[in-house]
Amino acid sequence: MSIARHQIILEPGRADRRYWRDLWAYRELLFFLGKRDVAVHYKQTVIGAAWALIRPLLTVIILTLIFHKVAKLDAPKDIWYPLFILSGQIVWQFFATFMADSANSLVSNANLISKVYFPRMLVPLSSAGVPLVDLLVLLPVLGLFLLIGGVLPPWHVVFVPVFLAFAALTAIGFGLLLCALNVRYRDVRYIIPFVVQFGVLLSPIGFNSDKVPPDLQLLWHMNPLVFAINGMRWSLLGVGDPFANGGWIVSVATTSVALILGIRYFRKTEKSFADVI
Repeated sequence: MSIARHQIILEPGRADRRYWRDLWAYRELLFFLGKRDVAVHYKQTVIGAAWALIRPLLTVIILTLIFHKVAKLDAPKDIWYPLFILSGQIVWQFFATFMADSANSLVSNANLISKVYFPRMLVPLSSAGVPLVDLLVLLPVLGLFLLIGGVLPPWHVVFVPVFLAFAALTAIGFGLLLCALNVRYRDVRYIIPFVVQFGVLLSPIGFNSDKVPPDLQLLWHMNPLVFAINGMRWSLLGVGDPFANGGWIVSVATTSVALILGIRYFRKTEKSFADVI
């Protein structure tokens, strides 16, 4: 019985020509790194994957107190406010975890980067493992919230994976850029937590996008998570229209630019990673 083998030949310029083919050939390494990250993420923790529930639920409680009890904001169509927040928090946590982990991934795998050849982009891409597991852990809680809130998802619930995929592409774009910058400038790892915290305030997690003045809507949709979160709520709760007023075009354009710049800069600096890291 013959076994197909993928042969790697190192010669000047060959890696550039076969990069994407090599990326596919090393797909098993991608899954291995993702599985390892999940195991390491919850290693030596007392409650393990329960942290995937505690963080978003605490955020739901805090934002409910701030926006609903203090600011007196209500969800559209009398949606139960904690459910309204959780539907947006799921998208934000998935994006933020993926982006932050991918941004720190090369530095965390410095020994691997400096010793073995493989397409370096596999490392930040493998960071999807932890946010995907967190998402799966959180889905039953979301189902419980839908039951408590008396909400039956409309037919366009089938588009939930589309908006999560959009959030993932956004995380990849910004993550690749920050990942490459973090190798050369280690200050980036201290900036990322502030970006994540500030991003919560610039995303419609605790309030609806119609609260933003019309003259600021264009600037508002330059945050791609606006489209992702609005789309998730439209899919799950049947509220709002993520495609209204063309703001989604701005969000898609922002993600496209981030993805192109992230890939180009990562590929441009990739050859120096082993020396700099």
